[in-house]
Amino acid sequence: MRKSKQPPSFAALVQAYFAEYLTQQRALSPQTITAYRDAFMLFLAFAESRLGRSPTAMKMADVTPDLLIAFLDHLERQRHNTVRSRNARLAALRSFLKFAAHRDVSSLQVIERALGVPVKRFERPMFGYLSRDEMLAVIGSPNGAWLSQRDHLLLLLLYNTGARVSEMIGVKVGDVVLDDSAACVHLHGKGRKQRSVPLWQTTVKAVRAWLRLNSQFDTASPLLPNRNGHVMTRANVALRLTLAVQAAAPAHPSLAKRHISPHVIRHTTAMHLLQSGVDISVIALWLGHESPMTTHQYVEANLAMKERALARLHEPAAKIQRYTAPDSLLAFLRKL
Repeated sequence: MRKSKQPPSFAALVQAYFAEYLTQQRALSPQTITAYRDAFMLFLAFAESRLGRSPTAMKMADVTPDLLIAFLDHLERQRHNTVRSRNARLAALRSFLKFAAHRDVSSLQVIERALGVPVKRFERPMFGYLSRDEMLAVIGSPNGAWLSQRDHLLLLLLYNTGARVSEMIGVKVGDVVLDDSAACVHLHGKGRKQRSVPLWQTTVKAVRAWLRLNSQFDTASPLLPNRNGHVMTRANVALRLTLAVQAAAPAHPSLAKRHISPHVIRHTTAMHLLQSGVDISVIALWLGHESPMTTHQYVEANLAMKERALARLHEPAAKIQRYTAPDSLLAFLRKL
């Protein structure tokens, strides 16, 4: 009698999920795979402490709604993760469960119950952005020091392009086109998406001055390296921005009271484009948004646009003024 095929173990499913499904079948970016890996490492460490068995000894039956909910609560309470981060970890686990459902049919009921754990709703905070004067003060004027010129170009490019930090630190010298008629920078965004963003002449001049100062750069060199010539880290960019904000705070005291991250510059670029009359669809392409709904958040946050729309409405107590034609026009119309 032919023996029935044994279902794969939990460990084998996890290995196949990362080694085959994410990398080969889905061809996800290294950044996405790293985020999923981190979610699993956190989950397996929590499961080991709660269940008292090693990750290798775990079974699909162990992945219960209770375990998942306890893990998510642990992320929020002990690790102080935001609800957005909590939901991102859950998304990684749900993706694995859907994959496992195709490989281990015997665990379908267990997987279905685990997939019933919902994402947590949260209030989306109103994002902040800088005024034009504040942004220009943060960018500042560079002195002769190497770090000062790099930081100036870094902040100028972030404001010009609205790029994510990961996109900006990944820019290589060969990604920048300095032709006067078509100056632009090629950005490599999320999900391997690429886009080109035009550059101001001010930015072009700053890039040319930077490349003259660093004549040893070749096309494969990072455009904005750290002191050792390596790619800057996100933490490094955040630190340099903090120092720039502190330097600009005496002239703009409001800056001292706010937490300004590199992503705030991205919001600033979007808001200034919107306030300049640029169409929302163009801004979505500029920022590399996958969904137009993401870009519409800037419309919601733009108080000036709302005030202009309100000005077109008559207040409830206001007397509506009707148009009165001049006598000559009325006379013309009566003769028709």
